[in-house]
Amino acid sequence: MTNKIIYTAITLRPEYLDTLQALAPNYEFRNPETPISTEELAQVEMLLGWHPEIGQQILALENHSLKWIQANSAGVDYLDLAQLAEQGILLSNMSGIHAIPIAESVIGMLLTRYRGIQASILGQAKREWVSYETISYDELNRKKMLIIGPGKIGQRLALISQGLGVEVSGVSRSGRQLEHFKTVYKQADAAQHFAEYDIIVNILPLTKETHHYYNDAFFQQIKPGASFINVGRGPSVDTDALIRALETKQLSFAGLDVFEEEPLAADSPLWAMENVLITPHISGLVRHFQQKVTEIYRENLTSYLTNQTLTRNPVDLTAGY
Repeated sequence: MTNKIIYTAITLRPEYLDTLQALAPNYEFRNPETPISTEELAQVEMLLGWHPEIGQQILALENHSLKWIQANSAGVDYLDLAQLAEQGILLSNMSGIHAIPIAESVIGMLLTRYRGIQASILGQAKREWVSYETISYDELNRKKMLIIGPGKIGQRLALISQGLGVEVSGVSRSGRQLEHFKTVYKQADAAQHFAEYDIIVNILPLTKETHHYYNDAFFQQIKPGASFINVGRGPSVDTDALIRALETKQLSFAGLDVFEEEPLAADSPLWAMENVLITPHISGLVRHFQQKVTEIYRENLTSYLTNQTLTRNPVDLTAGY
């Protein structure tokens, strides 16, 4: 019989691994660089980070020992939450560690749109001095932004945007009011306010309810000429509806970091649209990633070993976030 095992989906640097091993001396740590047998898979009690191949092999075992999955992402829509609930497996995510980089990425996208930077980049690629008379420009100051999904990322974005003179409101399921937001609407009541906003930012988690939330009906309700930013989940947006909104100028600009299918197909019309900025799912990239995830690993591991609960970012398996 092997020892109880904790499997880390990334190979942690020694200083971070040592921290966790000191907390769990009765467990053996494994990672993708260490071979693991079927017998040992059955002894994995915790997955720190989701490794698709290993995780699926474990869940397929009739008598596995898995009790807790700590996702290395904020979104967990790639997991079978119903299966986890049925088997009594705890789940937590990395909500919060991406807040600063994603919020800064959104501001970068918007400055690219409002300050003529995208037109300048396109001109530079052609060695063309673009006349200011042909550049579309504006200011973020005094614009109205609606953040749909005002979690930790949205709250950081609201703080930064407020400092730039942007009036920020939000949409959430509960409508709970938050600092740095003029108001937060309940999701059920939000549609009547869409046309008031110059900028709409999607940071919704992906659930059955939010799949294709941004469809033709949504885009028809927004302010003509609004900007749309997606740093949430790709499948929240009906891509064909988005393209139609851009072609008709119902949207003047879209900054897109995530897509229904990734990588974005080479023949997608989005590539050729000059009112679209595409980034390859990079807005959430975090410097010192191992240090930050280890902090959450450590806190939740301590809690789990003490009383089988998670104190940091537990996921409601019914709600999906």
